Amino acid sequence: MKQFPYVFFLGIGGIGMSALARWFRANGHQVSGYDKTETPLTRALAAEGIAIHYADAVENIPAEIRENRVQTLVVLTPAIPADSVEWAWLRAEGYDIRKRSQVLGVLTQGQYTIAVAGTHGKTTTSSMVAHLLHHAGIDCGAFLGGISVNLGSNLLLPGNQKENAANEASADNGKPKLTAQVPIVVEADEYDRSFLTLFPDMAIVTSTDADHLDIYGNQSALIDSFRQFVAQIKPGGTLLLNHTADASVAAAVPPGTRIIRYGLSPEQGPELYAANITAEGHRFHFDLHRPESTVPRLELAVPGFHNVENMLAAAAVAQLQGVGEEPLRAAVAAYRGVKRRFEFVVTAPENVYLDDYAHHPREIEAFLRSVRALYPTKRLRVIFQPHLFTRTRDFAAGFSKSLSIADEVFLLDIYPAREKPLPGINSEMLLAEITAPTKALVTKEQALAAAQTDTSFDVLATVGAGDIDTLVPQLKLILTERWK
Repeated sequence: MKQFPYVFFLGIGGIGMSALARWFRANGHQVSGYDKTETPLTRALAAEGIAIHYADAVENIPAEIRENRVQTLVVLTPAIPADSVEWAWLRAEGYDIRKRSQVLGVLTQGQYTIAVAGTHGKTTTSSMVAHLLHHAGIDCGAFLGGISVNLGSNLLLPGNQKENAANEASADNGKPKLTAQVPIVVEADEYDRSFLTLFPDMAIVTSTDADHLDIYGNQSALIDSFRQFVAQIKPGGTLLLNHTADASVAAAVPPGTRIIRYGLSPEQGPELYAANITAEGHRFHFDLHRPESTVPRLELAVPGFHNVENMLAAAAVAQLQGVGEEPLRAAVAAYRGVKRRFEFVVTAPENVYLDDYAHHPREIEAFLRSVRALYPTKRLRVIFQPHLFTRTRDFAAGFSKSLSIADEVFLLDIYPAREKPLPGINSEMLLAEITAPTKALVTKEQALAAAQTDTSFDVLATVGAGDIDTLVPQLKLILTERWK
């Protein structure tokens, strides 16, 4: 995309958008953007030299963008509302406007691509793949849907083997390049069928559970999109498919594609599985079994049975890319996760505060069951913020059931994101079916006050994909003081 010296992002604060913004800046483009809300991520982008504004007005678009239409690429996120003033002006003026997924498809065209898809688990699994390869010394790049703790970024630039993408850019004169020989790890998003712009050499499908029914209408249409995605695997490629995924997905791959099914135990029938899973403190240990070999006693510092399952797929990809047993063992032990995925915020002798991005009933269940496994005798309080009116409507019963694993459930209002309110759809509709002994609708202020004064809980978890993360720094301060 050398023909575009200027790149303007509508919705630059999105996690996938910001990775692209960083890539373009590292490759010498002049990058700027708009977002509705200032966040730690937008502040980090600004600190890296990217101009960002927060009021939707044409006059706020940088002059170089307004004056250089032909030389400007506009990158759009689906989260931008249809009534956006800037979007309307850019369309009317005839700018080249492309979705984030289209741009990612162009950037990975001709590259050896490892794409990780699934209605949940894809961010963690893609970050695991990128980390394992990078730690083992295999040059690679990655566009991730979360901030990798190991990399300190959602972008890994190839060519330099440094932990920080910004450092890589400066070390390589600001212009690291993708090359066809370097594997590129990509989080393949099913929302809005975005992943259909990708043509991977290797693909992982972590799950095909119903989600995004506002886009797809029903689960059958969602599964059809996964079938289309795996049908785009390049000749001679590989698909790693979770044993829980719809069986029809496997039938859609091109002839000659290797299919590897994976899961937590051999009883589930996969050829790639974990055995002897034990939890010791915050760490999980397990044996990795493949038909070709067994790697015993891998140590994973990021807890959760679902994370063991994610690591199975990531480790198998690493092995297929030539990582040997001992480098793999060291890389797995060194993995530190993704921000807001089973993140330990405060750890005290008798108490723990965790934060997690889970926003689907299956994700919440997996997270809370793992918390229970770690702290079986502790009283667990969960503060949950539902994400999207349509998702709350479609999965209300599942949310209530999964949240009932906790002893105490505090519900915040629904975070609307891109949606307008729907009549009768609210957090209160979840409350009646929650069977936890203690449950309540609360504001953020009430949740903070309760953390300061209540002594009824031992473990706290904030859960959700909206702006619940704005509570994390305040809760950290409160609980660090209380539990010291």
